[in-house]
Amino acid sequence: MIDRRPFLEQLTRRWDDADSLLCVGLDPDPQRLPAGLDGAEDLFRFCAAIVDATADLVCAFKPQIAYFSALGAEGQLSRLIEHIHHHHPGVPVILDAKRGDIGDTARRYAVEAFERYDADAVTVNPYLGRESVEPFLAYSERGVFLLCRTSNPDSAWLQGYPAEAPAYLRVAEAARRWSRDGNLMLVAGATYPDDLRKIRQVAGPMPLLVPGIGAQGGDLQAALAAGLDADGRGLVINAARSVLYADRGAGFADAARSSAERLRDAIRSGRDAVRTGSG
Repeated sequence: MIDRRPFLEQLTRRWDDADSLLCVGLDPDPQRLPAGLDGAEDLFRFCAAIVDATADLVCAFKPQIAYFSALGAEGQLSRLIEHIHHHHPGVPVILDAKRGDIGDTARRYAVEAFERYDADAVTVNPYLGRESVEPFLAYSERGVFLLCRTSNPDSAWLQGYPAEAPAYLRVAEAARRWSRDGNLMLVAGATYPDDLRKIRQVAGPMPLLVPGIGAQGGDLQAALAAGLDADGRGLVINAARSVLYADRGAGFADAARSSAERLRDAIRSGRDAVRTGSG
């Protein structure tokens, strides 16, 4: 049975019931799939095995649309999201699509995310302003994550400009104004913990999707210290490659589970250290 509670309610329950802030990103590169999986034809099979191995360890899953659409595998993405909803109800799906446009085009992108793929939340680029975000917010029970301070090295040329009032803080401030039903959230990379801290100060308790841990080299403890909310939650810490490709042999799913479990436990320990003042 599909869990159709609002995204934020699902996420909060996962934070509590699973005691986890970990999100596993589903970015299946056909060139890196384990032996025996035949590239594009087996994207669903690979991702479903990862999902089934790690679902009890996570607060969310985040499939990246480009890894499917580039290969004409949109049907496998739909099937994967349906698999998560039916076999792991209550674990929300964040579609990483980074859509951003205005008018009728934005409305069609919202239909794509929430009706075609039935995602619980989606990532959105706010560069075109509020009118590009409104069609997504109209789905009041779904979540919308605005790109705010992304984890890639070249992001500062615009997101950090001007230094005295950087664009990423304008996005955080706008998100507080634009949110009507509590379903607007932010993307803030772990690779910039000082900026993450400033975003938390502006955004208040708003959930933050945090990429950059694992293969990108973000400092987990610094990100936790900067981004946790007053309740020791508020973060959706994404890891993809470090989990997906922990092993490329027949035991890839077991290896993915072990990697995810280690990271979940590290997040728990780091969170407890922050809350007790020792980290």
